[in-house]
Amino acid sequence: MPIIKVQRLVKKFANITAVNDVSFEVEEGSIFGFLGPNGAGKTTTINILCTLLSPTSGSASIAGHDCMNEPSEVRKAIGIVFQDTTLDKDLTAQENLMFHAYLYNVGKDIRKKRVEEVLRFIDLYERKDDLVKKFSGGMKRRLEVARGLIHRPKILFLDEPTLGLDPQSRANLWEFISELPRKHNVTIFMTTHYMEEAEVCSRIAIIDNGKIIALDTPSELKKAIGGDVVYIKTTDNLSTKQELERLFKLGVTEKEGELSMTCPMGDTCIPEMIRTIGDKVLSIRIQRPTLNDVFLNLTGKAIRDEEATGGDNVKESVRAYRRRH
Repeated sequence: MPIIKVQRLVKKFANITAVNDVSFEVEEGSIFGFLGPNGAGKTTTINILCTLLSPTSGSASIAGHDCMNEPSEVRKAIGIVFQDTTLDKDLTAQENLMFHAYLYNVGKDIRKKRVEEVLRFIDLYERKDDLVKKFSGGMKRRLEVARGLIHRPKILFLDEPTLGLDPQSRANLWEFISELPRKHNVTIFMTTHYMEEAEVCSRIAIIDNGKIIALDTPSELKKAIGGDVVYIKTTDNLSTKQELERLFKLGVTEKEGELSMTCPMGDTCIPEMIRTIGDKVLSIRIQRPTLNDVFLNLTGKAIRDEEATGGDNVKESVRAYRRRH
């Protein structure tokens, strides 16, 4: 049985359909990526799964519990790491975890041991008595993940877990997160702006305009691109674009002064292109398909550019949660 099951989910707000007939399943012990541009419906879907919103129609279940009819059981089965930090900075690392354990009814006799275990797991035990406001961004994110694990959830929701971290902290956090299914028997449901991070996923669902437009493994999604992406800068992009489209029958797009097109075999296409456009070439490069290319190909927009303009606000999730409690 899948640990998450969503069937024909619909959510409407007045005349707006935020989630439109969405269905997918997540296998236990996997890392599932849920990706989409600004306003695609991903946060609305996640809010329904986390019992923060009720759907207009359809069904969703977590670990065998219906999200609408058994919200308390669902909440016991999940942990959540929001995009914005929600730690109490005036408490120590240990105090933050102890308080969370208390809220989730972790037994008093095992509470302290459980906190010690997760602090050691995230390599912060030596800093357990330090105030959180003294921690770096990477340390805070690790502590938030640890807090989400303290009640031993079956599923951990991670909303942009590495946003705002430096590259080294991001790499360290993902090394830690990728070990969670094996070491803690927890299923990961994640969103990210950084498409290279989604490579760790077992499967990825891409949602746009409220509908899932692709659902597969990273390798299969990249195969669907149909070839290598060739990028060319020239002294006259307009005439070069027209020439390439006419002679090679390729779809050519331009962004930030660079032409791009997908070729079945880039190594073969490039010499022919150079012979065709000659001395107009300023630079040329080839890139094997990436998940960012998949996303751009399917949605017509790059996720980082789209999300940087503002998107689904996690603070709305917090406010919705507070209203329901």
